[in-house]
Amino acid sequence: MKGLIVERAGPLALIQDGGRFGVRHLGVTQGGAADWVSLGWANWLLGNAPQAPGVEITVGGLTLYAEASTTLALTGADLGATLDDEPLAPGNCFTIAAGQRLAFESPRTGLRAYLAFPGGLDAEPVLGSVASTVRESLGGLDGQGRVLTEGDCLTWSGGAGPERTLPSGVGTLPGDGKCVTLSLVGGAQIADFSGTSVFEAFNTPWQVDQRADRMGVRLSGPELRYLGEGMVSEGIPLGAVQVPADGQPIVLLNDRQTIGGYPRLGALTPLACARLAQCQPGTEVWLTPVSAGQARDVHLRQLACWR
Repeated sequence: MKGLIVERAGPLALIQDGGRFGVRHLGVTQGGAADWVSLGWANWLLGNAPQAPGVEITVGGLTLYAEASTTLALTGADLGATLDDEPLAPGNCFTIAAGQRLAFESPRTGLRAYLAFPGGLDAEPVLGSVASTVRESLGGLDGQGRVLTEGDCLTWSGGAGPERTLPSGVGTLPGDGKCVTLSLVGGAQIADFSGTSVFEAFNTPWQVDQRADRMGVRLSGPELRYLGEGMVSEGIPLGAVQVPADGQPIVLLNDRQTIGGYPRLGALTPLACARLAQCQPGTEVWLTPVSAGQARDVHLRQLACWR
């Protein structure tokens, strides 16, 4: 079957969907789109379900050659995308004709772009999802979780969609590219940090460290001091803010381990995780406390946008 052929693979292009759920008791992580909001909007543009499989392109370096004509949607980071060398702005549907090339170069704003296909990409689910998790060798085109490589063929199952236009003001990229606010729900151990540490956590800027991937993002800033007793390892949710012995927090994302024993300030909201996934190293971030109820309301409002 004809589709899009990978001519140049880039450092990290992955098949991703909404994630793999109900299997953490087996030690299998969630996976799925790191910026799930951008994937959701890309799918919405084509009339797909928000969790339909697409391609997550991190940093750039990907080139696709079209063997068949179709309409695609692009959202998320600006990775200098071009269609036959003509600039292509994220946040839109576009038509690619047979014989054309779609290329992604390097980040201008954000880190991860999302490419959606009519009806979603074709791939066989593993444990209920096609999400690629390289560390666990699950998902993707071959079921083994590998990154896209030269010669891979991307095919899709749907026809022409509604080709919608994004509402104004949507997205997860920081407005000025330099500072972003991340909402955090306090966790069970937050009271076991020193009072000064809790104050500084929410009143001092943090920097996104170079040590960042789909498993987690380290933040650099004031040293947080944990005064409680040692912990037994416990389940780790998306966005968990662990604080190891050096006092520098690590925010755990989609490909995180399923259990951990470091104390936690709490967890970022799902929307905050999507925003963090678009932050380049050196980005200034501020943590702001919210209640579980507030976080739930924001999450439900986001999901309602795609109905």
